[in-house]
Amino acid sequence: MKRFFLCLLTVCALTTAAQNTKKEETNVVDDKVEDNSVNLDEVIVKGARVIQKVDGQWIYPTKQQLENSTNGYSLLAKLTLPHIRVDEAMNSITALTNLGTVQVRINDIEASREDLQTLDMKGVDHIEFIDNPGLRYGKDIAYIINIKVRKPISGYVIGSQLTNTLTTVNGQESLFGKFNHGHSEVALNYNLDYHNFKGDEYEEQAYYELEAGNIVPILRKSLSKQSKNLSHNAQITYSLNDSNYVFQAKLLANSDIRPEKGNTEMIINDTPYKDYSSSRSSSPSLDLYYHQDFHRHQSLTANMVGTYIKTTGETENNEGSAHRYDINGQTYNLWSEGIYENHLKPFTLSCGIQFSQRYSHNVYQGDVNATNDIHTSDLYLFSQLKGHYGKLSYMGGLGASHWYYRQADTRHTFWLFRPKFTISYPLASRWKMNYSFEIYQHVSQIALVSNVSIKKNVMETILGNPEIHPNRVTSHQLKLSYSTPRFTTELQGYYRLNAHCNMEKYIREGDHFYQTQTNADNKCNFFYIDTNNQWDIIPEKLTATVYGGIYRFFNYGEDYTHTYTSFNGGCSLQAYLGRWALGAYADNGWNFMEGEHRGHQAPAWYFTCNYRMNDAFTISFFVQHLFSQHPLTSKTEIVSRYLQKVISQHARDYGNMLTLKLSYRLDRGRKYRDIQRTMNHSDKETGILSK
Repeated sequence: MKRFFLCLLTVCALTTAAQNTKKEETNVVDDKVEDNSVNLDEVIVKGARVIQKVDGQWIYPTKQQLENSTNGYSLLAKLTLPHIRVDEAMNSITALTNLGTVQVRINDIEASREDLQTLDMKGVDHIEFIDNPGLRYGKDIAYIINIKVRKPISGYVIGSQLTNTLTTVNGQESLFGKFNHGHSEVALNYNLDYHNFKGDEYEEQAYYELEAGNIVPILRKSLSKQSKNLSHNAQITYSLNDSNYVFQAKLLANSDIRPEKGNTEMIINDTPYKDYSSSRSSSPSLDLYYHQDFHRHQSLTANMVGTYIKTTGETENNEGSAHRYDINGQTYNLWSEGIYENHLKPFTLSCGIQFSQRYSHNVYQGDVNATNDIHTSDLYLFSQLKGHYGKLSYMGGLGASHWYYRQADTRHTFWLFRPKFTISYPLASRWKMNYSFEIYQHVSQIALVSNVSIKKNVMETILGNPEIHPNRVTSHQLKLSYSTPRFTTELQGYYRLNAHCNMEKYIREGDHFYQTQTNADNKCNFFYIDTNNQWDIIPEKLTATVYGGIYRFFNYGEDYTHTYTSFNGGCSLQAYLGRWALGAYADNGWNFMEGEHRGHQAPAWYFTCNYRMNDAFTISFFVQHLFSQHPLTSKTEIVSRYLQKVISQHARDYGNMLTLKLSYRLDRGRKYRDIQRTMNHSDKETGILSK
């Protein structure tokens, strides 16, 4: 009997040691998964790649997904995240909802496109997909994709990605290198982007009701439209880290050129005319980041970013009569953040402060003669608790911001509050229910609150409104999820109420129409119910995803009521056949209504094929919008009382688009430890109003 107990104790000790070793290797610190058990604060299915969390889910990529991914975009495309469209060929990520934007991070810090292009697949541990972001994240962000990677501590990696479309002039060429020695890393990245799209088609059928009561139809249509762009992007990063701290300094530089006199030949009711436009912008940015761990369960994070944006451009609209103006704009922005976290039992306390100061100086000359100086500052404080009580998981807290705005004689000061809480409960070993409630304030874009007016065409003028106030937004979300090792499904209901929101309004004065924004007694509400389903048909070989939902929109303006119902959905299929990876994706876009605009984001369908020749070289082939000569890129309907419009745009070069990407990556002596942190919080808002 004693021998039996000694053997039992020995087996238990060896099992515990093995579990601890595996935990250190995978670097999963906050969540413990025990064999044949269900953790109290989350739903975990043995062998599953998806772990449901109170604010989203953790996804562990398969070996096949990592080996057949050439960069971060390629990996995210294979995961087919709900409500997210990833265009692997064009290096873009789009949120297919009207809830806000999608933000991609690497180890909790916002990542640039260059960071995703040079992501090391060998260091990827898991992906945190957060569809219910906590209080520390910024405004109007609906989804967070946080890629957790381990830190390289030795060796180097160099590589390039050459992406070129075979059916049109379009390319993205990148070179990168990362060099590690001890606690230090130096990373260099350079990207060259260019395109020359021809054959774009624009058509606008408008009906104007004049004061006399008669209706004037106007058809605007492009005869020849061309889009050119050339941009250079470079960044250099130095990081110093050990097991307790991380310091990084990143310098970014961007130059974007739209060639002079890029023109569009138009026709209005059989009368031809031309529009001219050109622009050039440059933007250096310096990002400093520091993270320190204290006593294993406490941490302090500090981040400061300075950005400068210089923009020049000229625009000429010749519909009816010539309307020409030049713009010379400069924007200065300073953003900083400090966050303290304490991992207590059974909850984690987070609190922090964010501060931003922005100054925009935009000078309009010509037919628009104005100097627009805008000063804004935002101080944000938040505190949040995240943990579990028994089987109940929760996340809740309060954020408060002091927002200041000054333009000429117009000054506004607001206190904005953001309470939020989320609870989740495992109904069974594979079922989980989640409810979230939030109130926050929406602040309009700087350009919309400027006092500048821009002629849009012979009948319309865009008019900024400095008197716009932030509006309150209230949201409710209820989600039911079910997970097995091979199948995951979610059923979600969402309701949003926008009170006194900033909504579009068309004003008729004489026989001219002004497009502006107002608050007044507006309400813009919507709800939806949708489902997302993922099935590993053949484990690690064939995966299918299907999602879709019904959306209902209600818009109550000062003098109108508009409602709209739409279906939004899509599907994808991923197959892994040794060195080959095949994929297919399709969605019907995003159809919505806000104010007096009914928007139709273009549908998309892609086919991808990757062949991994060896560990260093991969060939990728993309087919987009197959069997379509002129696919729709966007469609908008305006249903104002005095103005009705249908605007559609098609792009010839997007039809049957064939793109080839060659990826080369050579690494030597790479070893990994802990988590690597990178960051990118450069400002991009210029405050320039354009037609």
